[in-house]
Amino acid sequence: MVDRNTGLYSCDILTHGCSTNLVSSLSATTPILELVVHPSRKGALQEFEGPPNMDLILSYYRKSQISRLHQRVCILPKAFLHPSSVLSRPHRLVQAGKKAKSITDKHIYTITMAQQRMALWAAEEIDEDLHDVDVNLALGNYGQNGLYDDAQSRISEATLLAVQQQMVQQAAFAQIPDVVKRFIVHFHNAVLEKNLAEITVAYESGWNKLTEKYYAKTEWPEAEIIAPLVNDDQLFLILYRELYYRHVYSRLQPNIDDRFHSYENSCELFNYLLNSEGPVPLELPEQWLWDIVDEFIYQFQSFCVWRAKVKTKSDEELAMLSDGAQVWSAYSVLNVLYSLIQKSRINDYILAQQEGKSEEEIAEIVGEYGVRPLYRMLGYFSLVGLLRVHVLLGDFTLALKVMENVELNQKTPFTRVTACHVATYYYVGFCYIMLRRYPDAIRAFVSILNFILRMRQYHTRSYQYDQINKTADRMYALFAICNTLSPSRLDDNIANIVKDRYSEQIGKMSRGEEGLAAFEELFQYACPKFIAANAPPYEDPDLLAAYVDAQIGEPSTRHLALFLADVRAQTAAPTLRSFLKLYASLDAAKLAGFLDADEEEMVQQLMAAKAASRCVSRVGSEKGMLEGQMISTSDLDFVVNENMVHICESTVGRRFAGWFIRNTEHAQRVYDGLHGAPLPVPKKAAAPDAAAAPAPEAKPAPAAKKVAWGAKA
Repeated sequence: MVDRNTGLYSCDILTHGCSTNLVSSLSATTPILELVVHPSRKGALQEFEGPPNMDLILSYYRKSQISRLHQRVCILPKAFLHPSSVLSRPHRLVQAGKKAKSITDKHIYTITMAQQRMALWAAEEIDEDLHDVDVNLALGNYGQNGLYDDAQSRISEATLLAVQQQMVQQAAFAQIPDVVKRFIVHFHNAVLEKNLAEITVAYESGWNKLTEKYYAKTEWPEAEIIAPLVNDDQLFLILYRELYYRHVYSRLQPNIDDRFHSYENSCELFNYLLNSEGPVPLELPEQWLWDIVDEFIYQFQSFCVWRAKVKTKSDEELAMLSDGAQVWSAYSVLNVLYSLIQKSRINDYILAQQEGKSEEEIAEIVGEYGVRPLYRMLGYFSLVGLLRVHVLLGDFTLALKVMENVELNQKTPFTRVTACHVATYYYVGFCYIMLRRYPDAIRAFVSILNFILRMRQYHTRSYQYDQINKTADRMYALFAICNTLSPSRLDDNIANIVKDRYSEQIGKMSRGEEGLAAFEELFQYACPKFIAANAPPYEDPDLLAAYVDAQIGEPSTRHLALFLADVRAQTAAPTLRSFLKLYASLDAAKLAGFLDADEEEMVQQLMAAKAASRCVSRVGSEKGMLEGQMISTSDLDFVVNENMVHICESTVGRRFAGWFIRNTEHAQRVYDGLHGAPLPVPKKAAAPDAAAAPAPEAKPAPAAKKVAWGAKA
C-alpha cells in the first residue's frame, strides 16, 4: 500500500534479504526505521511507469522459510536514494541498550524519513530489474481468511512507537546547530585524549558561550540525540548528562523526571569511579571535579526542599515519591562522599604531608587510588562537601570534625579552585557562629573577604563571578552579626565595608530588644537553606495527611529560633556596658537604679553579660577546628564583691599602620588627579580704548646663533 506521508510503497514484511546471522541477531522489537532493499549483487530493478505489481512480489517472497521479523519497511530502488542519505560507514543496531552486529551487507541501508515525497513509479533513472532481485523475504499469515493476528498487531504498535521515537530524535538532531555538533565532537576527543588544557577551555569557555547563544532559555540536546556524534561513548554521555542537568537546575525549572534522572546519572558516575576494577582512566580539570561534587550536593539540597512541600504535589508526583523513597536520600549522599574520602585516603595523605614525608612514602601510604590526581582532588572536595551537608542537616560540631585535618591557609590544594575556597570559609565561619565562637568566625570571614578583594579583578573573568559575589555578600552580613555580638578590631577595612552596607541594621542591633528584627533579617539572608534529613511519609496516605495537618515548620525556622534565643539572652549587655564604662567601681543598688530593675534581676543581667563576653577560641597553634581555649572577647571586665561592682577596662591601642596607608593612598590619588588635570587658561586682556594711542610694536630681538649644545649668548 502507499504511504501517504512519503508516497512510497510499503508493506509489513517478516524478514529481509540479509544474512541469516544478522537476522538471528535481531528481535521483533528492534527499532529499525527503514530497511531499504538494494539489489546490488544481481540484476537491476525494472523501471516502473505505474504502480508495481505488489501481489506478484508478495507471492514470490511468501515461499521463503526464514525466521520472521516484524518491521515496517519500504522497498526502494537504489536510484531513488538521495546521495546524502547513504552513509559510508556501517551502522550499528541498538538492542535494549546494547550494541548488536554491524550491518555490513551492501544491500542494506538506513535512511531517514525526511526524503522528498514522490511516488515509487515517479522516480527517474530507474534502470534496475525487479525480477532479478536476489532477496528472500518470508511473509506469514498477513490478514488471510479475514483473520487478524492480535500478537502481530501488538508487536507492530510497539515497533511503531519505536519508529516514531527515532524519527523525533532524528528531527531533534537535525535542529542542532553545526557549531554545537563540532563542539561536542571536539569535547569528546579532548576527553578521550586526556588533554586537560583542551578540556578546561571547552568546559569553562566553550560550554558557557554556546549556552548563552543557543540554550539560554531551553535545554541542551538530550544525550541520546548526540550519542551518534560520540560513537555512543557511555562515559562521555554520563559526563554530558551531568552538564545537561546542571544547566536545567541553574537556568530552567526542573520537573520530577529531571530530579529522578539526575540522581540516576550521578549514581552511574560515582559507581563508575568507585566500583571499577582499579583507578579509572579519566582525567578532568580540578574545577570540573569540584563542580561535580558541588552540584551533587546542590541537587540533593534542592530535592529535599522541593520534597518537603507536600501541598503542591500532584497525584503523579505523590505516586512517584511513594515508590522512590531512596531517591536523593541523605544516607545515599553521605555514603557517596564518605566512600570517595575512603577510596582516596585523603586524610592519610594530609597527615603524611604535614609530617614531611617523601613522595615515595606518601605513595606507599595512600595506595594506587590516592596517587591519582582525580581521586585525590575528589577526596579533598568530598571533605568540603561533607562539611556542607552536615551544616545543611544542622550538625555543626560534626561538620567541623570532618575538617579536623585540613589547615585553612593558602597552601591547601582546594584553594586552587576559587569557588571551593570561598565555600569552605563560608561554611566554617557559619559553624563557628552557631557554636557561639564569634572571634573564630570573624577571623574566617576576614581572611576570605580580604582574599576576594585582592582577587576581584581576576574573578570577573570567571563564569562563577556572580556566585562568588553572592557568597561574599552573605559573609559581610554574617560579619556584621558577629561584630555586634563580639566587638573586635581585627580588620578596619572589612569593618568599614560592612558599615557602608549594613549601617542601618548595625544601628538597630545595638539597641537590645529592638534589634532582634535586624538580627533575624540578616540571619535569614545569610544562612544556608537548611534541609530535613527525613522525607514526609509519602508511602502512607494516613500518615501523610497527619503530617500536613501538623504543619511542621521549616528547618531554617528552627535554627533561627535557636540563634535568636542566644541573642535575646544578650540584649541587656549593650545597655549594661554603657553604664559600666563610666565607672571604676559602682554600688550594686545604684546600678540597679540605672537599669530600672531590682538587685536580683541586675545580677542576672551581669551574669548574662559575663557569659556573653567569654567563649572558646583558637588562640595558639591548635590543629583541629574544634580545639581552643576559653578567652574574654570584651575589652570590659568586672567582678562583683559583696555590694560593689568593680570594673576594669582594657584599651586596645589603635592600629595606625592601616590608617596611614589608607590616607597615603588617598593623598596619592588626589595628587595624580591634580597632576593630570590641564592648567587653567589665563583670560585675555581687555581691548585698549580707541582714543588711546597704540603702543609701538617692539622689534624682535635678533635670533641667537645656535650651536650643538644650545643657544650662544
